[in-house]
Parts: sequence; C-alpha cells; structure tokens
Amino acid sequence: MFPVHSTNSRATMMDKDRIKGAGERTKGKVKEQAGKLTGDKKLETEGKIDKAAGKVQNTVGGLKDTLNDRLRDA
Repeated sequence: MFPVHSTNSRATMMDKDRIKGAGERTKGKVKEQAGKLTGDKKLETEGKIDKAAGKVQNTVGGLKDTLNDRLRDA
C-alpha cells in the first residue's frame, strides 16, 4: 500500500482504521486456515474472531469517512 498523505489528520486517522481493519481480517483468515489445517479448533475460532473484529474496524473507518465527507460538504 502507498502511504496516505493528507492535510486533514482526521482523514488520516480514518484511513488507519480501515487499514488496521483489513490487516486484522487478513490475520484472522490466516489463523482460521491454520487452525483448520492443523485441527486446532481454538486457533480456528481465534481466526474467526479476528476476522470479525477486523470487519467491524473497517466498517467503523468507512462510517467515519462517510460522516467526515458529509460534514465537509455541508
């Protein structure tokens, strides 16, 4: 990914939420697959939880982006 350059620190923070969320989802997918391959149900469950947490964080970042855009346009 390319670095985000913005004069608006809020926009940068929102981008960070989305990036962190995507990273968490990826980590979760890897853990889930590793758990499935090794038969480790705990690791598989941790992966599912990480994926869900990443999805939530990404969604929060998207909502912040939308809100910021609407406030800026108002």
